[in-house]
Formats: sequence, structure tokens, C-alpha cells
Amino acid sequence: EPHLMGESPITAVKNLIDRTGQGFKDWDLVELNEAFASQFLAVEAGLKPLGWDREKVNINGSGIGLGHPVGSTGARIVVTLLYALKKRGFKTGMATLCGGGGISTATSWELL
Repeated sequence: EPHLMGESPITAVKNLIDRTGQGFKDWDLVELNEAFASQFLAVEAGLKPLGWDREKVNINGSGIGLGHPVGSTGARIVVTLLYALKKRGFKTGMATLCGGGGISTATSWELL
């Protein structure tokens, strides 16, 4: 739905939670793809009822501050998440990735 563009991470995260049984309590850190500042607020509002914790999200900055490179945003987000987990001694994280034009994927990660 074009009028929901920017809110697709909400559906992607809900689908991930349904499929894995994991939730925000299970993830040490979260990287949210955010190309626009207003997107963060919209996604936060949609995910708060599921246990969203702002203190865990984009702890090193966001796509606005760290970069939102066309064609490699997903790689930037996942690498940022994995390094943040390792640096802090954490094990689990979740990342939302943009597919362009309002499409999103949510992924769960565990350091072994």
C-alpha cells in the first residue's frame, strides 16, 4: 500500500515474531533501516505494543547518520549490528532491511 510506505518494517517484524517465536525481549540489539527520521517514529509507534525498547535500537546511529547506500543498505545494517553485538559481548540481534519502494524484511541474528 503506497500510503503505508515507510511502515513496512512493522509487518516484517510481526511476521518474524510469528515465525520464530522470538520477540524484543530476546534480542540484545536492534538495527532498524530508517531512511527518514519520521519512519523511525512510525515504526516505533507500531511496534511498542510488542515490547519495542528504544534503548536497544540503532545504538550507533541510523541510516541518516551512518549512511543509507543504495543497493547495499542491508549489508551496512547487518554488519553494523554484528559488530555492535560483538563489541558489547551480546549474542542476539534483529535487523530490518529495505527492499526499496516500501518493501521490508526482518532478520534475526545470533553470534556463535
